[in-house]
Amino acid sequence: MTTTAPPRHDLLRLATAGSVDDGKSTLVGRLLYDTKSVLADQLDAVERVSRERGLDAADLALLTDGLRAEREQGITIDVAYRYFSTATRSYVLADTPGHFEYTRNMVTGASTAELALILVDARHGVVEQTRRHLAVTGLLGVRHVAVAVNKMDLVGWDRGRFDGIVDEFAALARRFGIEDVVAVPVSALFGDNVVDRSARTPWYAGPTLLEHLEEVPVGTDPGTQPLRFPVQAVIRPRTAAHADYRGYAGRLASGVVRPGDEVLVLPSGHVTRVAGIDRARGDGSVEELDVAFAPQSVTLRLADDVDVARGDVVVAADAPGLLTRSLSGTVAVLSERVLRRRDRVLVRLGTRTVRALVEDVVDELDITTMEHRAAPDGLALNAIGRVRLRLAEDVAVDDYRVLRRTGAFLVVDEADGATLAAGMADAPDRSAGEGI
Repeated sequence: MTTTAPPRHDLLRLATAGSVDDGKSTLVGRLLYDTKSVLADQLDAVERVSRERGLDAADLALLTDGLRAEREQGITIDVAYRYFSTATRSYVLADTPGHFEYTRNMVTGASTAELALILVDARHGVVEQTRRHLAVTGLLGVRHVAVAVNKMDLVGWDRGRFDGIVDEFAALARRFGIEDVVAVPVSALFGDNVVDRSARTPWYAGPTLLEHLEEVPVGTDPGTQPLRFPVQAVIRPRTAAHADYRGYAGRLASGVVRPGDEVLVLPSGHVTRVAGIDRARGDGSVEELDVAFAPQSVTLRLADDVDVARGDVVVAADAPGLLTRSLSGTVAVLSERVLRRRDRVLVRLGTRTVRALVEDVVDELDITTMEHRAAPDGLALNAIGRVRLRLAEDVAVDDYRVLRRTGAFLVVDEADGATLAAGMADAPDRSAGEGI
């Protein structure tokens, strides 16, 4: 057998957000340029277009605004994923749009992020869209926030202005349960405090933006979380050599699993033990593991011939979570179709899809006042609110703030399969379902 340690790739997933004209595209372009993550032909193209526009220097925003509509309008309207690396860390950056109409795109970009990089224009300070981005960041459980107070050159590098913005931002962040906030005064246009420290901020003793990205903790120790293994497929080779083989393939959402561990299969409730763990090698062969960690993709073999199908979840017998037909949580509406009470929908949790009824639209979050208000007409596009769903079948669910992967769900149109909303499950109410 082969003993396999957790993946050791030092990778940070981050999402950027900012209001229109905060300079987010320029900041991302500056990060790419100053970390030497730009190909020569890309830089040549940017310099050529910049000259055609009569600019004295390369417009680094062009490195990220790749869509024609974006280039023509000078805005970012879609999520794009950028990749860059340094000597110590690799990065996947979800570059999300700033317009209110595209708040849904931030939900997509931030759903897998460990850090949110939020821009604030030093001239305008915290605005409504900043509040919305903080709300999404908090609701999605993003652990770390870096706020880049941009265009400090346009306010004369005023320390008082910077401190005032940071205080207001941090107070709002705490309202959404975000405690880890690091603020950096920057000028994306000139590169001050982005990668290199600026001489124009002698009053600032904190890290540059890149220094912070290099140092922020990444990942979660799988050993601190309970086992959650959503089954994606049942493996039963139709060959004489493997006639008795039955495995259950999927990706570990959380935790650690070893042969001999006692597990529970939900929703059936069958108790069994792990007989073996297999993982495919790159050459097509299979290796048997002594241990597997999230987020590895593996195939589990179980000691007993129990009924397991796609959509089931193999969980730790001593920490199984909840099996329920009532699901409450916060949703961000991603569709132009209004989400209303009594709507018949589908709900997707991990690899499981079940029919459901929107039992109640509890309320809607008012981004301006940070208060929850009644939503008599339902939740429209980009709205954030709380709902209660009645499910047709039992599902295994966790509190999103504890286990993001098995606490996240999608609300889907029953008729055409369009995604209506992305949801984050609340701490389950055991009176609403069957506690295990």
